[in-house]
Amino acid sequence: MKISRFLTSVRQSLWLVPVICVAFGIFLSLVTIALDRHFDYKLIPESVVGGPDAAMEILAVVAASMISLAALVLTITMVVVQLAMGQFSPRIVQRILRDKPSQFAIGLFVATFVHSLLALREVDPGSEGQEGTVPGLAVLTAFVLVVVSIAVLVIYVQHLGQTLRVSALIELVGDDTRKLLDRVFPDKGDDAAPTDVANRSIVSPKSGVVTTIGYEHIIEEAKRAGCIVELVPRLGEFVPASAPLFIVRGDAPTLDDKRLTEGVVLKFEPTLDQDVSYGLRMLVDIAERSLSDSPFQDPSTAVQAIDRLHDILRQLARRPFPDGQHRDEDGELRLVVRVLDWDGFVHLAFDEIRMAGAGSPQVARQLRIALFDLRRIALTERIAVIDEQIDLLTTATMAVMDDERDARRTFIDDERAADRRDHS
Repeated sequence: MKISRFLTSVRQSLWLVPVICVAFGIFLSLVTIALDRHFDYKLIPESVVGGPDAAMEILAVVAASMISLAALVLTITMVVVQLAMGQFSPRIVQRILRDKPSQFAIGLFVATFVHSLLALREVDPGSEGQEGTVPGLAVLTAFVLVVVSIAVLVIYVQHLGQTLRVSALIELVGDDTRKLLDRVFPDKGDDAAPTDVANRSIVSPKSGVVTTIGYEHIIEEAKRAGCIVELVPRLGEFVPASAPLFIVRGDAPTLDDKRLTEGVVLKFEPTLDQDVSYGLRMLVDIAERSLSDSPFQDPSTAVQAIDRLHDILRQLARRPFPDGQHRDEDGELRLVVRVLDWDGFVHLAFDEIRMAGAGSPQVARQLRIALFDLRRIALTERIAVIDEQIDLLTTATMAVMDDERDARRTFIDDERAADRRDHS
């Protein structure tokens, strides 16, 4: 148990990878210097790496810059830990410290520093009447390490931005827990027997959010197998691993399940590649965060988000919505997907903001302006959901405001303002 605890502690430590990289830097320096000595410092000409003075200057600058980069990465890592503790959870800190790309970046910078110091010792400036020597291969190796370090620094910054996303941290913990689950409970049990052979399910090979649907790819495979497939999760929805991804309608023994699942891209979080609703979701999140503590916390930000939601829904108000049925070139139905209709977009855009900001005169007024404007241009069959939102907003505002005069003042000229915006 002592050995096990020690190995676990070492494996989860921040210093293991940097120490290995430092050892590699020392080994690389000794090897390159030995080769330079073997070839009497003539392996790499001075026209490539410069004379003794230039080599000493270059190696000194490299050593100083690399130790500064290592200190920078350590500082950034500590800042990330503090942000994660305050914004997400203190229990996520251990997982962030075990982040291998951060450890490798620190290790590479320190390894380059060590290599430059050892190579600097080997440079002989010479004396009067004697020519100096330059370990050309060691200096050239330092050049290469610097270029790699710059690339790693850029990649590290990008990785850091990706790691700080909520979805990335959730996926990080979820993935580790899933691996532990497979070790603790290795027996996966019996697969559920299909209840309907004619409508069998194709399960998802991994978990994730549906971000992209390759319609042509799926239709081509369904046509080849002579069947109809239905995509179970909607665009932007999360699907667990081994959960139904497709339902195959009809007998299709030649259907390639793997090729079919390759037509769906799963990622950590929704994207704006194909999912319009995710754009609305982000705007709603911005508005909600500005009203999280109070309707009066930051109503101006909420109003700006409402204006963008209004603009997007105005473009959708009269456009036809797809029915989710996709056919091949012969007109045969091959793919069925769930789509969000007009009512779904309206509820997504206004429900949560209305609940959070009904007590703010600015937010309530801007919501009513947007709703009345949408009511004027929307198709007849789409007006009912807008009327429902107006009624709910009126009721919520009247209930939150203590004085009825404040509520009435909130509604003053909202329809007239919508008229002005419509005519403009």
